[in-house]
Amino acid sequence: MSRQLKVVITDFDYGDVDVERAIIEGAGFSLVAAQCKSEGELIEVAHDADAVICQYARVGEKTINAFTNCRLIARYGIGVDIVDVQAATNRNILVTNIPDYCVDEVGDHAMAMLLALIRKLQTYDKATRAGIWRWQAGQPIHRMRGSIMGFLAFGKIARAIAVRAKPFGVQMVAYDPYLTTEDFAPYGVAPVSFDEIIERTDYLMIQMPLTTKTRGIVGETEMKKMKSSSVLINTSRGPLVDNAALYRALKEGWISAAGIDDTVEEPAKKRDWKPDNPLFQLDNIIITPHSAYYSEESIEEARRCASEEVGRVLSGNRPLSPVNRVKLADGTYSLET
Repeated sequence: MSRQLKVVITDFDYGDVDVERAIIEGAGFSLVAAQCKSEGELIEVAHDADAVICQYARVGEKTINAFTNCRLIARYGIGVDIVDVQAATNRNILVTNIPDYCVDEVGDHAMAMLLALIRKLQTYDKATRAGIWRWQAGQPIHRMRGSIMGFLAFGKIARAIAVRAKPFGVQMVAYDPYLTTEDFAPYGVAPVSFDEIIERTDYLMIQMPLTTKTRGIVGETEMKKMKSSSVLINTSRGPLVDNAALYRALKEGWISAAGIDDTVEEPAKKRDWKPDNPLFQLDNIIITPHSAYYSEESIEEARRCASEEVGRVLSGNRPLSPVNRVKLADGTYSLET
């Protein structure tokens, strides 16, 4: 009698795993749902798993080397910074993501943050609730039209933001060394250098993947070069922005405001997190709990797509969205050479 293949969900905050269970158990595999916050916890529950699905829990080299049967690490979202992709590749373990997931949601969220900060909605709301009914409570506010919006990286989500921003009459520039001029042109975006985008833009939109090279890419040096009236929006990973420097920038007026969807400590990855980051003390920042990706539709899509990838791979079929090149069960490779 053959062994039933085991799938482990490393962690989740969806309330249940009914979507995943229907797909994975429906394909004939067993499912274990865990809430791991450390590699030690993950190794204990998933060392013998044939596939894992991860939301926030890090799947690092130590965990990957402890796997005895694993063929696949499937991410619920786009970024794979929580997975040691090289270690997985070394073990011939496939890593997949969902590259088209939550593009509309993050595009909407980034623009909502920017508009709220530009129009001083938080300031006005606080003032009116305190009995101050004066337009001057929000001074100064400047017109968006003619301002410069800059994108750090110009992938799918940044392009979605550009489409949303265009009707507001902003000029748009972007820094992305992996693209050509032809990639920017359809969106009315001009390519510029990293230094130019830091120094010129009124609204800095950060949509970079988190890597060893991009961690802390916007720090004290960069923020001191920005316009004092500029607004920083980060709806990507929290550690892209040096939070200590951002606190000083907002407190001392190097920049005017910021909107971030995650802090550098990435609270969702911690157990018993407390809001001790000094950014929470400031009024000129909007902080959301890594929720830019969220809509009821996007959550369902992420859960379904990750589970279906598991079903494909464990059934001996090719994945739809591999991020590394490994040899598959049929003798072919997951990515072209």
